[in-house]
Amino acid sequence: MRYISIFISAFLIDNVVLMRFIALCPFIGMSTDEDKSIGMGMAVTFVTVLATAVTWPIYTYLLLPRGMEFLQILVFILVIAALVQLLEFYLKKTSPSLYAAMGIYFALITTNCAILAVTFDALSKQYNFLEAIVYALGVAMGFLLSMLLLAGIRRRIRLSPIPSFLKGTPILFLSASLLSIAFMGFAGLVK
Repeated sequence: MRYISIFISAFLIDNVVLMRFIALCPFIGMSTDEDKSIGMGMAVTFVTVLATAVTWPIYTYLLLPRGMEFLQILVFILVIAALVQLLEFYLKKTSPSLYAAMGIYFALITTNCAILAVTFDALSKQYNFLEAIVYALGVAMGFLLSMLLLAGIRRRIRLSPIPSFLKGTPILFLSASLLSIAFMGFAGLVK
């Protein structure tokens, strides 16, 4: 039951984008359609879960016992950058169209603050290894959900008569704000 609680909390209640307002750049930039959203969401999921699986033991068994916690940010960013490079090589070979569609946002996965936040949160919440992985998966799936929701809203916006003063960025931010308010309804779902 604890794992389900951790997952639901990370997925809905503390949604990284809509409740914590982290990773807004790829959220806005890659949610133009569902395919790009799924591609970015899956890439972020892969990197987030793998980064947590690698950084948790590095911190717990290497940095912490040797009193080198001050290297945490540097090591974690290096791990994330290496994982993004591996993913980039893989996508370039297997899915050139997705790789091209992601463009500059692919490189932004390296500096996606949500991935770094997950690695820090898993340690600060004192999760064990399996709990940290479940938490990372919940956060990443929450990121994907928020991207898909905004992509769907953006598709509807393109087909709707929008007043000229709201067209473009204003309606996008208004929609994201309303989506965020809707997610506030999940507060208190899991205790």
